[in-house]
Amino acid sequence: MVKAKFKVGGMDCASCALTIEKSVKQLKGVKEAKASFANGELNVDYDPRAAKPEEIRKKVEQAGYSLI
Repeated sequence: MVKAKFKVGGMDCASCALTIEKSVKQLKGVKEAKASFANGELNVDYDPRAAKPEEIRKKVEQAGYSLI
């Protein structure tokens, strides 16, 4: 498992954080996703053989936010 931290743009409330978490958790290989709107961060635990950072970025963007 890999633990990664990403800065998220456009996330400004608890509902935004929940939307991002739910979206990223849909990816195969993602064990945990925790978003903090207070810090503007997304922490993801994932299996690098099953999920890639590019896929995480794509899921966040599909939810309407960006990784910076």
